[in-house]
Amino acid sequence: MRTRIRIKSKPKRTFQMRVAGLGFRNGHVLVHRAVHEPFWTFPGGGAEIGETSDETLRREMMEELEVHVRVDRLLWIVENFFHYEGRDCHELGIFYLMDIPESFPFASGEIVHRIKDGNNELEFKWVPATTQALTELDIPPYFIASEIENLPQTVKHLVWDDRNLDEKGKSHA
Repeated sequence: MRTRIRIKSKPKRTFQMRVAGLGFRNGHVLVHRAVHEPFWTFPGGGAEIGETSDETLRREMMEELEVHVRVDRLLWIVENFFHYEGRDCHELGIFYLMDIPESFPFASGEIVHRIKDGNNELEFKWVPATTQALTELDIPPYFIASEIENLPQTVKHLVWDDRNLDEKGKSHA
């Protein structure tokens, strides 16, 4: 039996562990969203008890992209705080560089893949891997936009708090 690493507590608080991958092709990075959501994010999903973070990423990409990805180096470990669906969320986010096979479709800015994931319909597209493009796209956690053109060479740990930011990463505190 698979058990996702997620704790919901009162009053309206959630902790989860999420693993995501940044896959690049032709100067673009792959992003996805649930079609009912206004924001995009990097593909990945919830870790499960008993699997390593790279196993989580490979499993999620097989489920969502229907391809085997190669998990490359670890980029960021992020203690991420944000609001979502009326809850205060605390997420341990683990972000890897990943290699997506050439067999996965590519078209700049167009939806290249759709899949049903539980109750969600997910859509995927390639966007320019630039600070400007990611800033214009609502894609939390927002610090990645500023680092997308110069990825860290060694693992970077940070605490990121989006609770006082608008959809473009601007502070309201």
